[in-house]
Amino acid sequence: MSLILNSSTPQAEAAKKIVINSASRILSLYDDDKKIAIYPLGLGKPSTPTPVGYYKINTKEINPTWIDPSNPEYEIPSGASNPLGYRWMQIWGNYGIHGTNRPDSIGHYVSNGCVRMREADVETLFEHVEIGTPVEITYNRVVVEKNADDEIVYYIYPDGYGWQPIDTAYVNQWLAPYGVSAFESDEDIEKKIYDSDGEPTIIAKAYAIELNGKRVENFEQNGRTFDSKAVVREGITYLPAVPIAMAAKTKLEWRSGESTLRTAYGEVVGMERKRQLYLNADDAIVLFSLDGGLQNVDGTNGRSRIYKLQTVERLPIPEEQQPETKEKGKKKKKDDKKDAEVKKELEKEPEIKTEPEPEKTVESEEKPLTEVEDVKE
Repeated sequence: MSLILNSSTPQAEAAKKIVINSASRILSLYDDDKKIAIYPLGLGKPSTPTPVGYYKINTKEINPTWIDPSNPEYEIPSGASNPLGYRWMQIWGNYGIHGTNRPDSIGHYVSNGCVRMREADVETLFEHVEIGTPVEITYNRVVVEKNADDEIVYYIYPDGYGWQPIDTAYVNQWLAPYGVSAFESDEDIEKKIYDSDGEPTIIAKAYAIELNGKRVENFEQNGRTFDSKAVVREGITYLPAVPIAMAAKTKLEWRSGESTLRTAYGEVVGMERKRQLYLNADDAIVLFSLDGGLQNVDGTNGRSRIYKLQTVERLPIPEEQQPETKEKGKKKKKDDKKDAEVKKELEKEPEIKTEPEPEKTVESEEKPLTEVEDVKE
């Protein structure tokens, strides 16, 4: 048995971090906030759940001896029958991350609260972490993340401990910071909650927007928040109309009956998704006199992409040439012409025609028409 004690080993720098989600039964290893590995787990039974909280690796042990918690005099040395496997990392009290001689238990709630891993996985993790490595244990049924292809993906896991009932509003709250909640219908979310199978659902790609070098932010009005991300879905880029209008200091009109967006520059087809307003990025030049696209940028976390827009010199359409004004103008001209014609007719001297008085005839008696009642079904 080889034991590495906290007191004799320097504290690890906070570059590496272990994050455990008890709802998904997955351990994720991070290095400088970048996920570098994930491992399936076996966790505590509902009667003895794995505790949530913030911990750290206190000790590391190779070939540990298992001691029965209910009978400290009973021990099992390292070997094939040892429930701890061949690696142990203590995080708090009797709780730790360890291997197992029951690989079939991985993916289930089976332990007395400890974190079980497949033997090959725990041995790999053991080599990657040091004493003092932070360990964060949470219970989140809803997980949203951005993958390596810039896609926003979300998962919904079953409520294994019965700790977290969720609904569509709760899921939308998790999706909102990523700027894609408008692109996943409440009906689809409800079905995903019903399934709670932990399977990934890709919604779209989302990117921050810069307008003339300045970041476009969410816009709030009357308790309503308008998302500010450019969203790419099925090859089409959608731009958020309201935040861009605010950043560009441009008056924007939304005509829900016609599904159109209008500014002083022009009018385009708009889209309303869960009270969010979007336009096709190709129409930004028409609606806002803006042009641009996705560009790579270098940042502290490596290379990323951002949607950059620039003002294009283009004069607004004169009011009399705007569609509504033009129609009003046409109607006014038509009415003026009609009034002029009527006035001209009135100014003419009346023409008097004398016609012979018609002969009086005796008309047959009219019969009253039959009244028809409204029939209400």
